[in-house]
Amino acid sequence: MKNPLRQAQDRLFKQVDVFTAHPYFGNPLAVVIDGSELDDAAMLRFAQWTNLSETAFLLPPTDPAADYRVRIFTPGGELPFAGHPTIGSCHAWLQAGGKPKAPGQVVQQCGAGLVPLRREGTRLAFAAPPLKRSAPSPALLAKVAGALGLKAQQVIAAQVLDNGPVWFGLLLEDADAVLALTPDHRALKELGVKAGVAGVPTVHDTSLLIGRSNREARAFGNRPAVPLDDGAKIDLEVRAFAEPIGVQEDPVTGSLNAGLAEWLIADGHMPARYLAAQGQCLGRAGRVHIERDAEGRIWVGGDAVTCVDGRVAL
Repeated sequence: MKNPLRQAQDRLFKQVDVFTAHPYFGNPLAVVIDGSELDDAAMLRFAQWTNLSETAFLLPPTDPAADYRVRIFTPGGELPFAGHPTIGSCHAWLQAGGKPKAPGQVVQQCGAGLVPLRREGTRLAFAAPPLKRSAPSPALLAKVAGALGLKAQQVIAAQVLDNGPVWFGLLLEDADAVLALTPDHRALKELGVKAGVAGVPTVHDTSLLIGRSNREARAFGNRPAVPLDDGAKIDLEVRAFAEPIGVQEDPVTGSLNAGLAEWLIADGHMPARYLAAQGQCLGRAGRVHIERDAEGRIWVGGDAVTCVDGRVAL
């Protein structure tokens, strides 16, 4: 193990807000532009210090097909793949002068393998990694629903979704039911379940959704959402609860939205192209753009904006 008290180096650093074009409305990501010569302990220590849901370290690729390599850490350990760090890392790499080997496409190397990304104007989109999914046992479904405070009739469908991270996905009767959730986080932790919950709005009116989330947030003591009237037509409302990894609620979650999209589109619950919203009950307004292309591949897209740009001693 390297000496934790070794001489620190100045390294380029960015803090990026992901799945938003408006600073401070998305999911923040810390990105160390050059993580060379940092060992696992140093990366984990820095991730714990930033205290964000994820911190990314960019490295030279070891696969000749990749443009760069990324290692992704939560305060609790390393992840093989995560969605918002994929978009945020690519945004930071490009902004720092990274040049893709192929025009219009970037290839990221991570613990889950190679992840292609494409540019859509100012927006980036990653190809959803392969998904393994299965129906949960009735007993586990009942326990998870109970921990979320749901009645059986409120759950339309459920699947265990594994695309690197594992999520317990639930489709509820509508978006209001999603926004009204008051989970028992301790129970979810005891079950070892990260729950991703989604519902379709009964009306396409973002102001109604934001108003409802404000009421629910005040009811259970969270910060109310700050209205962001971007005129977006929201097709799916999403929330992510991940107490087993120390995150009660994640603002905007790329891996979950990727898994949900592959499941919900394949089973006919959602169209081939839609816009998901996440984070309202945390005062955020994440926007996740989903599209299934002609070859059947799912693309998960979003904007990113740099909020902090400088150097860090590490």
